[in-house]
Amino acid sequence: MNLDSATVFRAEGVGKTYPGVRANDDVSFEIAKGEIHALLGENGAGKSTLVKMIYGLVRPDDGHMTLLGRPHEPSDPRAARAAGVAMVFQHFSLFDALTVAENIALGMENPPPRRELADRITKVSHEFGLPLNPARRVVTLSAGERQRVEIIRCLLQNPRLLIMDEPTSVLTPQEAELLFATLRKLAAQGTAILYISHKLEEIRANCDRATILRHGRVVDSCNPRDHSANQLAAMMVGGEMRAVDRSGRNAGETLLDLRDLSLPAPTAEGVALKSVSLSLRAGEILGIGGVAGNGQEELLAALSGEMPSAAGTLSVEGADLSQAGPAARRRAGLLAAPEDRLGHAAVPDFSLTENTLLTAGDRKSLVRRGLIDHDAARDFAQAVIAAFDVRTPGPGTAAKALSGGNLQKFVIGREVLQDPRVLVVNQPTWGVDAGAAAAVRQSLLDLARSGAGVIVISQDLDEILELSDRFCALNEGRLSDPVPTEGLTLERIGLMLGGAHGMEEARI
Repeated sequence: MNLDSATVFRAEGVGKTYPGVRANDDVSFEIAKGEIHALLGENGAGKSTLVKMIYGLVRPDDGHMTLLGRPHEPSDPRAARAAGVAMVFQHFSLFDALTVAENIALGMENPPPRRELADRITKVSHEFGLPLNPARRVVTLSAGERQRVEIIRCLLQNPRLLIMDEPTSVLTPQEAELLFATLRKLAAQGTAILYISHKLEEIRANCDRATILRHGRVVDSCNPRDHSANQLAAMMVGGEMRAVDRSGRNAGETLLDLRDLSLPAPTAEGVALKSVSLSLRAGEILGIGGVAGNGQEELLAALSGEMPSAAGTLSVEGADLSQAGPAARRRAGLLAAPEDRLGHAAVPDFSLTENTLLTAGDRKSLVRRGLIDHDAARDFAQAVIAAFDVRTPGPGTAAKALSGGNLQKFVIGREVLQDPRVLVVNQPTWGVDAGAAAAVRQSLLDLARSGAGVIVISQDLDEILELSDRFCALNEGRLSDPVPTEGLTLERIGLMLGGAHGMEEARI
């Protein structure tokens, strides 16, 4: 291919500096027509800043960009869209109470009449194998269907460059394959696609080229199919990846015992928990898997004490905590890290130091006699930053200023360094790069090795198989009986995920 004649986007010497941080430094790369181009790098490597500049959310300090041979200097996302750039963000920006068509209309500069728009949505969604009903309310859609709304909204703009940020993080394997089929069809029609993901096998299978960033600079470019996932990860981190160490763990006495917990659906779109029972021993990691929207958030909230259960009992080391709230459960050693890191696990406008106070005030003696020990809070935040390699200027930085993966490392580290007896985590490595994911997983294994019990709720089945000793499936608010993960296949897990309360099918 003659790249010059087929180039859709080019960056030359692009740089961006924030106070104390050089986010991008002399970045140069190009994307060809019909190419699926991966952008790889650790959390904090500069990927988010780079795509924000392409999409008009941030202005570069140095260098220049071109789109279709013309200068590309978008002052805002509207200008970027007008130039032919569309972006599907990692976090959906949809209004639950509105219909599919109403949400798509909100993202258009001059939406057509309602009936015409509905017809266009139906036609385009079926053309690309992403069927949508324009009249359905977003609140009734699965995560995969919500992503379809975001994609169709972009496709109606006829983009020349489509940016996708972690598009499969909340998708089932079947939904992910449907997405890839759509991307291949788009590429075949000439659309250039810039694809960001930490799932390296997915990059190898679906991308034509990859640009690797490290510390804000381009350090390599390759055809990802020519390299293993470990080799790609090594390019990202600048060295060989260390395998996680599962050794040295022995299951001991029962730490957590949960019996017949039931919880009504907290909202109209929530999931009721139905007679959930489980036990967790010292030194053990219990994996809980499920397709998004089957009660994962409700289960974590019930275990942490955020949602009082309607029925059932919960005890930690023999102490009945059934009626205890979050603070009392934390004092007893039952800690939790929710999936929603920005808004639930951390307050966006609070500094990292202030965010330690949300959960560690008692256990780390950061609050004494009602007064905050600011020095102790800052020292604890700094300890988390150092232990979990959180890329940030310092503990005074606001949570919202961190990349998603770095904030995830901070949230997990904040809980692990409190030495819990029981830790419950939901999606512990969501949006985290390969190197950081290995470090987070190792921290959970080390915690279990020290005698704690860990519950890992995750949609990443490979993660569950790598970490856990036993596995349960969550389906429509019901939890299956646990099975040992040794020898457990993805096929059997798939059966369990499809019918956790009808386990006779899964016992094959």
